[in-house]
Amino acid sequence: MALTVRAAVAVEAGRTELRELAAPTTSATSGLLKVAVTGVCGSDWPYYQQLPASRGPLVLGHETVGHVAELGEVARAKWGVKEGDLVALEEYLPCGHCEFCRSGEFRLCDATDWRLGGLRYGATGLSVEPGLWGGFSQYQFLHLNTVFHRVPAGVSPRHAALALPLANGVEWTYLQGGAGPGQTVVIQGPGQQGLACVVAAREAGAERIIITGLSNETDTRRLALARELGAHHTIDIESQDLLETVADLTGGLMADLVIDCAAGGTDSVVTAIQLARKRGRVILGGQKRRRIPEFDSDRIIARFLTVKGMRGHSYESVELALQLIAGDRHGVKKMSTHAFGLEDTDLALRSLAGQGVQGAIHMTIDPWR
Repeated sequence: MALTVRAAVAVEAGRTELRELAAPTTSATSGLLKVAVTGVCGSDWPYYQQLPASRGPLVLGHETVGHVAELGEVARAKWGVKEGDLVALEEYLPCGHCEFCRSGEFRLCDATDWRLGGLRYGATGLSVEPGLWGGFSQYQFLHLNTVFHRVPAGVSPRHAALALPLANGVEWTYLQGGAGPGQTVVIQGPGQQGLACVVAAREAGAERIIITGLSNETDTRRLALARELGAHHTIDIESQDLLETVADLTGGLMADLVIDCAAGGTDSVVTAIQLARKRGRVILGGQKRRRIPEFDSDRIIARFLTVKGMRGHSYESVELALQLIAGDRHGVKKMSTHAFGLEDTDLALRSLAGQGVQGAIHMTIDPWR
């Protein structure tokens, strides 16, 4: 391959620049991926907006799909893939031997937590050799502990890049939330994760799927798409009373499952607890990065609620997501709305916060455009 690789490098808060980086030399225990596309995730925004001095500059992007380009002998034996295979990567680089890895919950492995000094695709700086740890690049380094998923035949890289956000929806709604036939599911927030939860709730056979949003143009479009994906009711919480509307729709019973995917403040956490019926479940899917000033924990006890905090996805949920994409179940491919080249990485990232293109839901970066 070429001696240099073209990549979009986050160099300071709110700015990337195109650079030619040295191509990594692979060893027996590593490999190289030729990136086809990488999805733009909402979790890229905090890094982009406030690039941590301890980690930048870095190559963002962790929803990577590409073809295996090079393989070391040890890596080949461990991974079970071959050159040319189209694969989707997870962001995690687990140790493989702790209790969480051994029990299949490798996302909880300390090695995946950058706050504890762990490595993670799309969140590891250029200063950590060999530097190409992100997908907004033509090639990406493959660590020995990479978690792979084979992309089903007939699925394009662009649509395969939906695997991780859709996997979050499957994980939160079905595997952890327990959504099923006859149930009412309320989803707060119509972003990528909220829409993925709609798809998962529909696939699980929920009887009543309700999703909330705001009055702005972005959420209005997304709520319309939510109805196409399977939501039975949409609620504009700025023009409708959320609690009263859900009570009316459920005959006063409220929701079996509430999933908080809303961005911003902590009000949605309080509301999620209020929306759940007795013996209901509440899934908290989005970090608020702030404390809740008035949190009525007694309500959890009085209504016998189960409240779970979510951290990403499991291997199983990614595999299920790829199956949903392969069959375009419930029109899930409609979530993929925009594709950009490396030179438009800033535009794509700003679009996450409504500062770029209109109508963006799931975007991809194609480094070869």
